[in-house]
Amino acid sequence: MPLKPISNIGLKQPNWVSEFKAFIMRGSVIDLAVGIVVGAAFTAIVSSLVEDLINPIIGLLIGGVDFSNVFVVLSGERLPSLEATRQSGAAVLAIGKFINAIIKFLIVALAIFWLLQFLTKLHLREVKKASGPSATEKLLADILEELKAQRKESPAAPPPSPQPPPIE
Repeated sequence: MPLKPISNIGLKQPNWVSEFKAFIMRGSVIDLAVGIVVGAAFTAIVSSLVEDLINPIIGLLIGGVDFSNVFVVLSGERLPSLEATRQSGAAVLAIGKFINAIIKFLIVALAIFWLLQFLTKLHLREVKKASGPSATEKLLADILEELKAQRKESPAAPPPSPQPPPIE
């Protein structure tokens, strides 16, 4: 036996359900969702870039220090690694992790800046192609056509002769 639709059994769908469907299906919401997913994937790439490529180079430059393992113990016993020190209950300032976060932020901000620059240039090109000549360009073209028409109508007059200098 087939199931009856909700409308046939007397239940009315609340107004907010249809409003929510309209909201969720708008392009901007879907674009936002795609952006969040891509952003999460990009964050993993940036984390690997910082932790696996940039930090070893910085560590080598500052004397072979494991940059992500730079920390200061405020209270408690210092152990060989940040994680071991934290697990022992010591209070620590994880300076290396904080610097990693700053580097990650700067890389993401730079990537977003480049993306926005690219999209702005792309948008300007599309607008220029789609819009055609501006109002000023149309006006100048009309004036040019009118001047050409006036030249054709009137005979060419000889250029004025230069005036002789006054005699003193």
